[in-house]
Amino acid sequence: MLALITAIAVAPVIAILIYLVVKGGPALTPEFLTSMPKQGMKAGGIFPAIVGTFYLVLGTVIFSVPIGTLAAVYLTEYATQGRLTRAIRLAIANMAGVPSVVYGLFGLGLFVLLMQMGTSLLAGSLTLGLLVLPVVITAAEEALIAVPQAFRQASLALGATRWQTIRRVVLPNAIPGIITGTVLAVGRAAGETAAIMFTVAAFFLPTLPDSPFSQAMALPYHLYTISTQVPGMPDEIKWGTALVLLLLVLSFTLTAAVVRARFRRKRKW
Repeated sequence: MLALITAIAVAPVIAILIYLVVKGGPALTPEFLTSMPKQGMKAGGIFPAIVGTFYLVLGTVIFSVPIGTLAAVYLTEYATQGRLTRAIRLAIANMAGVPSVVYGLFGLGLFVLLMQMGTSLLAGSLTLGLLVLPVVITAAEEALIAVPQAFRQASLALGATRWQTIRRVVLPNAIPGIITGTVLAVGRAAGETAAIMFTVAAFFLPTLPDSPFSQAMALPYHLYTISTQVPGMPDEIKWGTALVLLLLVLSFTLTAAVVRARFRRKRKW
């Protein structure tokens, strides 16, 4: 019965993947993946959207993972259980429930207008970093808690300071869980549309971004645009773009899963 329930849960995912491969597979040619859009995006490729998505994901990881990991270290290793800690955890839970379009409007007001970054990769990455920060903090906190207390006690007994214990004992053993949180963050950041509509995404750009303050095309927004705003768009381009987006997210996930598995094999507890 449990196996049947699991199969029912997994079946829609497999069905979506098969449907995208059937509908969008014919569009996946080298020209489609490496060329610029043409004829009002009704021909050509999606290379600028792929590059823009990669830059956004990279920026999101750079901003969210260090901050999220250090916040988790504070909550698990330094903070005493009191009102402040409960308030912080409540704020993190509330952040996880905020709709992505609200993050987009917040990024527009703070990064684009107030800090005068303009609609740029930097503003979009910071907005997505805030969006996925609760996921990173929660996953990193759980990974740190999972490290046995005996490891900490043995390190402290040998004369190490608390920070040396965290840096050399706790964090290395928590890396698999932290990577898991990073994977979840990357998957959500790569597929977000509302959060980047106001901060970075462009309808069409003839060139690739050349600085953090450049606008960029992104696969989620590009898919939304060609599906709703461009009349007469060939179906194979729409489905091909959706398939590329899904494969991009899966590639990040599989890469991180391999790295996580390697770290777990080295772990001796």
